[in-house]
Amino acid sequence: MAKRVSIIHGAVCLAVGITSVTPAFAGGLERGGYNIDQLFDTSRFTMDTAATFVAPQRKLKNVVDTSPASGGNLNGRPNSADDSESYWVPRIGFKAGLTDDIDCLADYSQPWGAHTKPGTNWAGANENVETKVRSNNYALTCSYKFDVGQGQLRLIGGGFYQELSGFKEREVAPTAVGRLDLEGDGWGWRAGVAYEIPEYALRASLVYNSAVKLNDITGTLDLSQVAALGRPVVGVYGRQDMPDSLEFKFQSGIAPDWLALGSVKWTDWSQFTTIPFYCRTATPGLCAAGGQATSLDLGYRDGWTVSGGIGHKFNDQWSGAVTVTWDRGTSQGFGSQTDTWTLGAGLQRAINENVDWRIAGAIGVLTSGSSSQRTIDGAALGNGVSYDFGNDIVAAVSTSLKVKF
Repeated sequence: MAKRVSIIHGAVCLAVGITSVTPAFAGGLERGGYNIDQLFDTSRFTMDTAATFVAPQRKLKNVVDTSPASGGNLNGRPNSADDSESYWVPRIGFKAGLTDDIDCLADYSQPWGAHTKPGTNWAGANENVETKVRSNNYALTCSYKFDVGQGQLRLIGGGFYQELSGFKEREVAPTAVGRLDLEGDGWGWRAGVAYEIPEYALRASLVYNSAVKLNDITGTLDLSQVAALGRPVVGVYGRQDMPDSLEFKFQSGIAPDWLALGSVKWTDWSQFTTIPFYCRTATPGLCAAGGQATSLDLGYRDGWTVSGGIGHKFNDQWSGAVTVTWDRGTSQGFGSQTDTWTLGAGLQRAINENVDWRIAGAIGVLTSGSSSQRTIDGAALGNGVSYDFGNDIVAAVSTSLKVKF
């Protein structure tokens, strides 16, 4: 049985490495998501570093300015635009087996993010010129395992501190661009359970990640290009919870040198309908103190991600794996986040008994759709622009290095 564990181990690690690529273009604001798979590594100590490059190719067409009176008629501008920017997603983790039964993982990741930059030269500039969201997540997760039947039951718990920042620019008057800058931070926690039978490479886990309450989001609304408002830069505030999630993962050896795995994840993006921001002080022509100055309109529904794959160990040095992932789009007729289908593949090479190197890639289809004004949860969204989009391509490549001892 010990030999079988050794044979399958490389395929396990490689398949997990591939599945970590696909959340980088899941729905909502998801980038790297949450990943604690390193906690299960059988080595006493490990350091794992990874970087993923993602290149989405979402293109908008048949764009129409549907509220020309508010910011000037933009329908004389091009009716198409590139609505996506390439980006990197880094991660680094350190895992230690404190005892035979207790493991802990400290990691840094960027779970959330977004970047669109269609610019000013399109008919929808009154809806978006550039939007960017960044995140930093610092986590500590530990587990305690004990024998139950043929295998081991593992209890999982931990916490994380999260920082969010970002901005949105849009045209608010003819040739005048307004900018909203925001930042906030908060704490979250996770709890879960896993059951493992190591000699069969079998593991089933269920992990819940709590919401992160950003109760004090602060920032500025820069309208200095709007002369009619006296060129103000207004202090604003608001609040929003980053979503909680629940993920089930399963893997098992199915034959010598072969592994099957799958996962199902739910993410509570439906709370992101519209996020209002309020003036800290009275601003003539804009809002009273405590009055709403602006909002971020997203109109999301809950996200679902389903993945399955096969891993194979070719020899003592090389392993390979292939995965297929479906992610349900979070848009509801407003926005361009439709369903995504992704095929991932990769290789792992054991450089020596202490160092593993992985490279993984993925190619996906961002399915077609359209965006126009919608009323979601009582909020009227998308009254500034309408557009269509076809089936577009997204590609990603990831590389990682693990040192174990």
